[in-house]
Amino acid sequence: MTEPTHVTKPSPIVTVIGEALIDLVQLDLPGDYRARPGGSPFNVAIGLTRLGHRTALMARLADNTFGRMLRTQAEAEGIDLTYAPAAAEPTTLAVVSMDSEGRASYDFYLDGTADWQWTDAETARTPQDTAVLHFGSVASWTPPAAEHIHSAVQRLRTDGTTLISYDPNVRPALLGDPEPGRHAVERSVGIAHLVKASREDVEWLYPDTSIERIAAHWLELGALLVVITDGPDGAHAFHTRAGGLSRPGRKVAVVDTVGAGDAFTAGLLGALLRHGLTTPQTLGTADPDVLAIAVDDAILVSALTCERLGADPPTVRSRPHLPAQAPLEATDLTFPDGTGLVDTGSPTPQPVRSVKS
Repeated sequence: MTEPTHVTKPSPIVTVIGEALIDLVQLDLPGDYRARPGGSPFNVAIGLTRLGHRTALMARLADNTFGRMLRTQAEAEGIDLTYAPAAAEPTTLAVVSMDSEGRASYDFYLDGTADWQWTDAETARTPQDTAVLHFGSVASWTPPAAEHIHSAVQRLRTDGTTLISYDPNVRPALLGDPEPGRHAVERSVGIAHLVKASREDVEWLYPDTSIERIAAHWLELGALLVVITDGPDGAHAFHTRAGGLSRPGRKVAVVDTVGAGDAFTAGLLGALLRHGLTTPQTLGTADPDVLAIAVDDAILVSALTCERLGADPPTVRSRPHLPAQAPLEATDLTFPDGTGLVDTGSPTPQPVRSVKS
């Protein structure tokens, strides 16, 4: 009798939609910059593939030197570019400057560039087997891209089977004023199940308002999980059923913070994928201990990224001796040159600490 053949089920696919641009990163000498592939959605896609997840990127890639640089980098990482339109417009540029503590600020050159010229025909080509869709950043609130992306995400939210993730990645210099910024962000929060933002994001959008009140408001708008990062102090998570929890940060020798928030998003989504939380239903009933592990993983991935120049998240090592759900440790992560795996000040395991909401 022939033994049955067991077919391994493919891992869920994550689709990321948004901008892919070039960061001109300031180096040591004045006027000395290095061109690096970037853009929050592009960085998230790279972070996810390096953590071992099948990832498709929907980004409009120009047919110029910078566009080819982006395409080459994405292909080398193993990202599926089947749904990334070829764009006639030039590539968006972001000039990145650092302060004395390695915190990044950005000057954008985006008039008439490729990232904002989406059409309904292009956004209609979302991969059919998408389990998780992540969107956000500049393309989600910059016209005319914003309307097309919103419509595509709304279709998936209405369908009810795809888990929707959103990061506003607020840029005050581009949004101009908190009031229109709040309107744009809340519109997207209302079609997302998972929302991740930084304390800086929410404090600019909602001055003199506690993060607990902001998170409660976003949960009322329709999110199931809100995660607010807090720099060296870790992150805070607010869940529609499990309540609130805080997780501590890690000590890190900061080179710069470029891509740190995107690495956090990739680490968070990667952990949810490993735990099988890939539908609105499973995220809505998630165990608080699992959410704590997911936030801890995200903090670790982000911390290691801060020790690298530019957006350069770590790659996960094979862990055949551990269950997929096992929390990540620093020794589970590596970089192509073998550097960056320093002591990140891993805290002593702590119980989940509640946050008043």
